[in-house]
Amino acid sequence: MSQAVKNLSFRVFIQKVAENKFVWVLSFTILTAISAQIAIPVKPVPFTLQTMAVLLSGAFLGARKGAYSQLLYLFLGVIGLPVFAAIPDGAIGFARLFGPTGGYLLAFPLAAFVAGYIIEMNRSYIVVISAMFLANIIILISGTLFLYSFYLRNFQSAIESGAAVFSIWMVVKTFAASTIYFGVKNRKAE
Repeated sequence: MSQAVKNLSFRVFIQKVAENKFVWVLSFTILTAISAQIAIPVKPVPFTLQTMAVLLSGAFLGARKGAYSQLLYLFLGVIGLPVFAAIPDGAIGFARLFGPTGGYLLAFPLAAFVAGYIIEMNRSYIVVISAMFLANIIILISGTLFLYSFYLRNFQSAIESGAAVFSIWMVVKTFAASTIYFGVKNRKAE
């Protein structure tokens, strides 16, 4: 087999992989798992980059595939793989969903779906930023409610340690995610 045929075969293989929807879903599942490991371990909920990966999964994959990537992420964590952020006193597997981070985790598929759905309809800068903010707010509300229900039992404390503390980082991650999104989209358009 000539070198030209080998190169063509390799390019066709790479193109087929790049077009495979499951590969992209799995890629964002892995990205979420990796971003969970980039954490500042604060009690009761650590600072991580997970939410940025959730936003990007919805933006790049769309509503359904973005949600699927996050459902797959949750499944991997529920069966006990170490994909969730390491936290002090953190349970493993299914039990993690009922701890201080459970509400945030359970909101990931919905947040990815909402961001993806809105961005599929309109990819203007203001709409993308708004969709990402809304997705982040969904995560914070769900996380705060679970933090209150299963962990703190004091609503003011839940808001302070489950939402207020993350508000600045929500803005930073939203703008970082939108910058990545538009950077990749503009590069593809060239």
